[in-house]
Amino acid sequence: MTRPVTAEPAVFPAEADGPDDADLSLMLMIRAFELKLLDLFGRGLLNGTTHTCLGQEYIPVAMEALLDPGDHVFSNHRGHGHYLARFRDPAGLLAEIMGREGAVCAGVGGSQHIRRDRFLSTGVQGESLPVAAGVALHLKRAEPGRLACVYIGDGTFGEGAVYEAFNIASLWALPLLVVVENNGIAQSTPTSRHLAGSIAGRAAAFGIDHHLVESSDVTEIRRTLDPLVSRVRSRSTPLVVEFVTRRLGPHSKGDDTRPAPAVQALREQDWYARCAAACSGRFPRLDAEARAHIDAVAAEVTARGPSRWEGTRWEGP
Repeated sequence: MTRPVTAEPAVFPAEADGPDDADLSLMLMIRAFELKLLDLFGRGLLNGTTHTCLGQEYIPVAMEALLDPGDHVFSNHRGHGHYLARFRDPAGLLAEIMGREGAVCAGVGGSQHIRRDRFLSTGVQGESLPVAAGVALHLKRAEPGRLACVYIGDGTFGEGAVYEAFNIASLWALPLLVVVENNGIAQSTPTSRHLAGSIAGRAAAFGIDHHLVESSDVTEIRRTLDPLVSRVRSRSTPLVVEFVTRRLGPHSKGDDTRPAPAVQALREQDWYARCAAACSGRFPRLDAEARAHIDAVAAEVTARGPSRWEGTRWEGP
């Protein structure tokens, strides 16, 4: 069984009228950014592929407030929101995706493979977990009090690397925070068709604490998770936080096989609709500002010249 969590919750301001302006603006900026990517693809201005986090924007916004700048964050193929919540840098990310000047990784990483400071994303399923476990081991030895936070989806539980990392994290008591964005579908396969048992059961098998989050209220999420994340730091012990969330867009930019009524039902449960109702006095203004900001960023980045990467040659030992 998972170990009981008994830490007292921290006190956060009450959210009587939805998230505060800063949180809501960030969520709306991420939403506008993802919609802009789909628009640019539709106009033939982007190449390759991309995986938007439409419907899941509130998760990295809620989590980022619980993380320290010295923590390491590991993202995945659906990671634009993770990057934007951490750096508030839509221009750098869009330039990376478009291969324009000012790109985060000189345009060679694209949508899925980003490295900046202590942030790393990859498009390879499950790859981040063993790397994050290794970094967590380093942090435990060299920077106690800091942690490695890794974002994965429910589909990643088909990868053996997940269980290898769980095993080591539990055996060695590593400060590893695993955030599972369970959106109920892996590419085009419902979770019920590819995952036997539960994610909680998998964590329990390795003696790792598990906490389920079904809310999209960022203040409530932080209030609940603050003592649990603090425990990861103070006791150097792993934790799996599973978010029950929704993926509103296609797996990639145009491969959604779900019936339209099913997607519409998800939209009706989306945080966007909830916040629009709860924040009716300020939501239209903040939404318009976010869209205008991303429109301006897209226009400016599109006008830039192509990025240039000066490769370095490894000489060996």
